[in-house]
Amino acid sequence: MREPRDATKTDAKTTKPATSTTSFPLILDIDDFKGDFSFDALFGNLVNELLPSFKLEDLEAEGADSQPNIDGRLHNLKKDVSVQDTKHRRTLAELEKGVDGLFESFARLDSRISSVGQTAAKIGDHLQSADAQRETASQTIELIKYLMEFNSSPGDLMELSPLFSDDSRVAEAASIAQKLRSFAEEDIGRHGINVPSAVGNATASRGLEVAVANLQEYCNELENRLLSRFDAASQKRELTTMAECAKILSQFNRGTSAMQHYVATRPMFIDVQVMNADTRLVLGDQAAQTSPNNVARGLSSLYKEITDTVRKEAATITAVFPSPSEVMSILVQRVLEQRVTAILDKLLVKPSLVNLPSMEEGGLLFYLRMLAVAYEKTQELARDLRTVGCGDLDVEGLTESLFSNHKDEYPEYEQAALRQLYKVKMEELRAESQISDSSGTVGRTKGAAVASSQQQISVTVVTEFVRWNEEAITRCNLFSSQPATLATHVKAVFTCLLDQVSQYIADGLERARDGLTEAANLRERFCWAEAAAAAGESSFRSFMVAVQRSGSSVAIIQQYFANSISRLLLPVDGAHAAACEEMATAMSSAEAAAYKGLQQCIETVMAEVERLLSAEQKATDYKAPDDGMAPDHRPTTACARVVAYLSRVLESAFTALEGLNKQAFLSELGNRLHKILLTHWQKYTFNPSGGLRLKRDITEYGEFVRSFNAPSVDEKFELLGIMANVFIVAPESLSTLFEGTPSIRKDAQRFIQLRDDYKSAKLASKLSSLFS
Repeated sequence: MREPRDATKTDAKTTKPATSTTSFPLILDIDDFKGDFSFDALFGNLVNELLPSFKLEDLEAEGADSQPNIDGRLHNLKKDVSVQDTKHRRTLAELEKGVDGLFESFARLDSRISSVGQTAAKIGDHLQSADAQRETASQTIELIKYLMEFNSSPGDLMELSPLFSDDSRVAEAASIAQKLRSFAEEDIGRHGINVPSAVGNATASRGLEVAVANLQEYCNELENRLLSRFDAASQKRELTTMAECAKILSQFNRGTSAMQHYVATRPMFIDVQVMNADTRLVLGDQAAQTSPNNVARGLSSLYKEITDTVRKEAATITAVFPSPSEVMSILVQRVLEQRVTAILDKLLVKPSLVNLPSMEEGGLLFYLRMLAVAYEKTQELARDLRTVGCGDLDVEGLTESLFSNHKDEYPEYEQAALRQLYKVKMEELRAESQISDSSGTVGRTKGAAVASSQQQISVTVVTEFVRWNEEAITRCNLFSSQPATLATHVKAVFTCLLDQVSQYIADGLERARDGLTEAANLRERFCWAEAAAAAGESSFRSFMVAVQRSGSSVAIIQQYFANSISRLLLPVDGAHAAACEEMATAMSSAEAAAYKGLQQCIETVMAEVERLLSAEQKATDYKAPDDGMAPDHRPTTACARVVAYLSRVLESAFTALEGLNKQAFLSELGNRLHKILLTHWQKYTFNPSGGLRLKRDITEYGEFVRSFNAPSVDEKFELLGIMANVFIVAPESLSTLFEGTPSIRKDAQRFIQLRDDYKSAKLASKLSSLFS
């Protein structure tokens, strides 16, 4: 299109008429449609190229001349433009088809390229596989050649390839030897199982058996050679060489022999001086003088030294071995099974339960304390070793197994130790009591000697029992990880305490009762002598002290159960209730002894009351002569002595007894006092002034018993005051005394018979009509 367009411009400039009359066809080039195509731009360019030759001045000059031709020329131009536009549209359509075809060609080319790429990749894979197969085949041929060398003759390793004797190629030789050995052993096993009777296979198997034997011998020799090199490097601390050897040795049984060999050659396992130093550190120079505290300090020091040593070894192991966790597992296991076990065997010598060690040797308690110290410290060691690292080793389980022999029989030893402590304590108390008796009997009255000879219950001793039990419970917690097991052990240990306290209290109360019994015997032998009275009063006080201390001891046990035992029994159904029932049962024997003793106390007090009444009461107290003197409104001497005695002796009862026990005791005592007084007063004759004196005595007794806080007793003494009126009123007024209190008529009838005018006033006939 360019050349015709240029020619048009030249012709227009040189021959103007020709320009106006002649038209050239438009020739379009493909370049006109490249880039950003625009039809308006193309048309504008075409017009600008064709029309510039027509100058304005020429048109003006020619306007007049050429006017007729302008329309024709315009018509021609329009026609040309229309033709060109048609051609352009046709060309665009052809270009679109060409572009579509081009895109289709590109798509086919891309698909072809992709297909070629895939084919190339497959070819590459095949080539790689072929190369790998070629390499494998080459290696197989090489291995077969080596296998034939080992298959020559048994024990003949002299004709092997240089590979197997070259120290610089030890790793390669070890790898090949293991492959050959694995193949030969597998082949023997396969043929030996599937075709055991085939001659050919049997021959092959025999040949491979020779190879296996030679390979085994070579591997053993190579492994020993590597171990020797490993040891030499270990002595020089050449970690790089050690690591190279360990890596190669890992091909032999996964390196187990190398790992075990390294651990076994550690100085702490083979140096006798280390073992002796361990013993001296824990047990001291003289093992007989060791104590749990000293052993605890010694074990702490020893286990710290062991932990530090293992930590140092861990650094070496990590730098040397391909599988350091497996080596650490072997090392820690060896530490616990050899070094720790050695010291535990010397420290924990299980005593016999038949022939118990003496308390001079520490008894069973010494063994249990040592066991607790060793167990606790070894558990701490296990946790420290777990922190340092011990691979997959169950270090806690292994530690437990070290004490399994001791823990299996631990409950029996704990209970036996508590029984031994109790027995020794009782012997000690008896010895102290005998010494006190022998040094204190001289110069004392018989009654005081009887009372002092009885060993009293001591709350301090019961507290010591509880302290033993608390220590035992602490060990139960230490040794028992499962709640059910702990509850079982705790219940057994607590039962020991119940048995001990129950026995101790019951024995103490029985000894106190013996004092009451001895005082009663003295009363019979000495016929109400002062010595018997003193013994009775002293034994009464001693028994009340025993009862008080028994109550305090029981309260201590109950508090201990609530604070320390109860929560440990709750995880097991029924354990808490069973323990409460056992506690009640254990205390029943002590309660029975206390009840019997309290009854004896009442008998002792009433016997002394009877003695005082008999000794101090005079007939003239209630039948004073009518001498014109003013009546005496004071209590009788007998009454005053009895009330003074009761006030003095019952002071200890008020202090010792509490709650229902106190109420029951005082009620019984008040009833017995009421009965004795009734019986006592029936021995005397009363006149009106004597009746007033009696009423004064009854008032004194009533005021005293009011301190008992026993309403039934108070009522009885109030009725006594009413009955005393029978001695004061005139005979004709007797019938009016009992109108409001008919319940006392029977006792009143006996009282009326004690009036000094009973016969003279002929009251017998009046009474028969009165009470009929």
